Amino acid sequence: MDKPISGIRKEYSLRGFTEAEADPDPLKQFDAWFDEAVRCGLSEPNAMALATAGADGRPAVRMVLLKGFDSRGFVFYTNYESRKGRELTANAHAAACFWWDDVERQVRIEGTVEPITAEESDAYFQTRGRECQLAAWASKQSTVIASRAVLEHRLRELAARHGDQAVPRPPNWGGYCLCPGVVEFWQGRQQRLHDRVCYRRGDDGSWIIERLSP
Repeated sequence: MDKPISGIRKEYSLRGFTEAEADPDPLKQFDAWFDEAVRCGLSEPNAMALATAGADGRPAVRMVLLKGFDSRGFVFYTNYESRKGRELTANAHAAACFWWDDVERQVRIEGTVEPITAEESDAYFQTRGRECQLAAWASKQSTVIASRAVLEHRLRELAARHGDQAVPRPPNWGGYCLCPGVVEFWQGRQQRLHDRVCYRRGDDGSWIIERLSP
C-alpha cells in the first residue's frame, strides 16, 4: 500500500440501538432518526449516496438529495436521460446510504426503483427556484460538454426565451421512488462492535427485523 491512512480513528460511544427500540415499520424508524439528524443541525441530512448498475452489472454511485419519503419509499429527482436514469431503465434495482456523523449513524436501503407520477413531479418542480428550473432544461446531464461557457450560454438563452412566464417541467426530468426491500439501521459502538438492525421484507409483505453482526 503506497499510502496507508493511519491516525484517523473515531471511537463511537454516543448510544446503542436494539431490536426492542426499533419501530415495527422501518419508514417510521427512519422518520425518527432523520428528525434527530435534522435537529443536530447537519447541513444536508437528506444527502444520500445512490448506487445503480446498468445491464452490464457495473455499479456507479453518486450523491443525490432525498426530497420526500412515505409508505411507498424514498423519493429523489433527476434527469431521466442521465447515467443513473439510463441505468434505472435497464435495471430497476438500486441502493442508497445515509451517513450522519454527528449522531454516529448510517442507514442503508436496498430495493426497486419506479418513476413517481407526472403530477407529483410537476408539483415538486414548481417549488424549485427559477434558476434551478431553467438549469434542468439547460443541462443534458451526464453528456460530454465542450466548456462551462456552453452551459452558461444555454442558461441565458432559456432565461430570455421564458421571460417572466412560468417554466414548465422538462419531459425528461422527474422523480423516482426507491421502494425498499431491505433497510438497515447502523449505530456506531465502541470497539467497532456496532449495532446493526436490519428490516427485511418477507414474502407476505411484512417486515422481519434481524440483528446483523458488525
